[in-house]
Amino acid sequence: MDELALLSVSEMGEADRRTIEGGVPGIELMEAAGQSVADATMARFSPRRTLVACGPGNNGGDGFVVARLLRAAGWEVELALFGGLAALKGDAALAATAWDGAAPELDPAQLERAELFVDALFGAGLARDIEGAALRFLTAAKDRVAAGTLMSVAVDMPSGVDGDSGAVRGIAVPAALTVTFFRKKPGHLLQPGRSLSGELAVTDIGIAPDVLRAIDPKCFENGPALWRDLFPAPGSDSHKYTRGHAVVSGGPMTGAGRLAARAARRAGAGLLSIAAAPEVCSLFAADAPGAIVLPVDGLQDFEQILADARKNAVLVGPGHGVIGRTRTFSAAALRTGKVVVLDADALTVWSGNAAGLAHLIKGPVVLTPHEGEFRRLFPALAGSKLERARAAALQMGAVLVLKGPDTVIAAPDGRAAINGNAPPWLATGGTGDVLAGTILGLLAQGMPAFEAAAAAVWINGAAADRFGPGLIAEDLPEQFPAILASLLSATR
Repeated sequence: MDELALLSVSEMGEADRRTIEGGVPGIELMEAAGQSVADATMARFSPRRTLVACGPGNNGGDGFVVARLLRAAGWEVELALFGGLAALKGDAALAATAWDGAAPELDPAQLERAELFVDALFGAGLARDIEGAALRFLTAAKDRVAAGTLMSVAVDMPSGVDGDSGAVRGIAVPAALTVTFFRKKPGHLLQPGRSLSGELAVTDIGIAPDVLRAIDPKCFENGPALWRDLFPAPGSDSHKYTRGHAVVSGGPMTGAGRLAARAARRAGAGLLSIAAAPEVCSLFAADAPGAIVLPVDGLQDFEQILADARKNAVLVGPGHGVIGRTRTFSAAALRTGKVVVLDADALTVWSGNAAGLAHLIKGPVVLTPHEGEFRRLFPALAGSKLERARAAALQMGAVLVLKGPDTVIAAPDGRAAINGNAPPWLATGGTGDVLAGTILGLLAQGMPAFEAAAAAVWINGAAADRFGPGLIAEDLPEQFPAILASLLSATR
């Protein structure tokens, strides 16, 4: 799991500090960082006219090392410096003394001859928007990249991208390659930082693994190593009841519930019941002969179904409609203390009343909003996607899955995972219903809420990637068997 750890800007600073205090000189770390960028650049590109733009901090110091090593390898290299040599301090100043070339002040005209731009202007912890000469320079570089006449290699993070949030501070030049050190940062996975980072290489610069354990990060890139040990694996003595009995509350728009139900069964739930109004029961039954379809006239019928202790996980919301029935059914499910997933309309019916919803939560709960649903439910929460998801999870006492191309899964205890395996063709109608059903199926088998949500998000991303372009939501569950077989074989 250590390899999935994401370090905030301050945590990465602490990793550097602990390493230096442990006896590794800072200049050695800077040399190793510059070497790793130079090596990755030479592996990715053939020799070409290169401009290395250096800033006034340690990121700029890394750039001086890169420029020196590329020139030593026979590359045609020029260097531009923002802020002047006198502004450099510490290890950055020391790295600059080893560069025997010119270091003129940053000027957009220097880009005219360049075919490759090494962006070592600002690190991931930039505290304010880029402006002035740096803004003019990066604007010219961005225009050249957009025109296809320049490519960029970013040192640690494209300048202007916030390492903690992925947000852009004024401007950022899209990188073909970003080389970062020791561990990724949240901004490498959160949009738009994820798109702007291009190909991402994580390199070893001599920071010991025990430094990571001392920092004890709580944010991770989503992946099997994060939850594989808790992934449900049927044994030789398993039967349908030991694998859980999931319940989908089927709404009048039956497609959403049918997608969720199929996903839950494909994810491994031993039994699945669909509780639906009598007039739509035939639609659910015809679509899923392996599911149990139960007619529900009203709240009392639904509560009677949930009173069965063997039914241990409940999904409310997909295809329900923003109506009173959705609100009363979601409240009834929460009152049982069973494991509950609330999605889609079961979130929207609580818009502006997150406190009222939180008051009803008695057991493990997973909430799965997209951005619009999140804003309606939590209008006062601000900050990065990661910050908002964590704050909402804490406020609700529930696992929060904030969906999107950079889905964030957050737990009330502060743990968070950022998903990075979702291909763009996952952005199609119904995939959220499939995700809700996948979470339900894993929960029914006893997987803890945070791990079940993270696993389901990853599995859906892997399924979409496996199918490829042309994907529709119905295709996702059909990819699950191969993905689950791979996951289960790795646990044996």
